[in-house]
Amino acid sequence: MKRNHRRWIWAGLAVLALLFLAIGIARGEVTTVFQKAVNICMECIGIG
Repeated sequence: MKRNHRRWIWAGLAVLALLFLAIGIARGEVTTVFQKAVNICMECIGIG
């Protein structure tokens, strides 16, 4: 019974994570994250 309970918790958390990912994509935050990543990379290399 304990194993089955853990599986339900894991499945619920996985669904919640996918829901948050979908919300972030719908809000257009993917481009924001990529812009920040590019800026950080350019600063580390010393170009920007």
